Amino acid sequence: MISTLQVTASPIRIAGTVASFALFLSITGHIAARNVLGDVPIRNAFVIGAVPALIAVIVTTFDINSFIGLISAIILDWAIIRTLYERSITMSAYITLIHFVVSVILAAVLFGILALIGSLPG
Repeated sequence: MISTLQVTASPIRIAGTVASFALFLSITGHIAARNVLGDVPIRNAFVIGAVPALIAVIVTTFDINSFIGLISAIILDWAIIRTLYERSITMSAYITLIHFVVSVILAAVLFGILALIGSLPG
């Protein structure tokens, strides 16, 4: 017998997921910008984190190819970084690369910690 998991997606749950993902991407965006540029205002990071999170929701909602979503998120992330920090094309690309790498590494570490906590006996 195959059992399917049925979860109702309420707007509050969706908004909470998007907000937490946007906050995570804002933190990693701020880490990337501080790593490359030094002292930068934190308010810019909240814009940087919101756009990829919204793209993730759009890609999931409309069942768009994940590769297209990833590429569009990286391109829009680069465009926003370039606009907010007023840097050259290559410097903005470097910050975007650092943002991507920091996000992947931090997500892998957090997932590992949660997997370890979830596997505790008792």
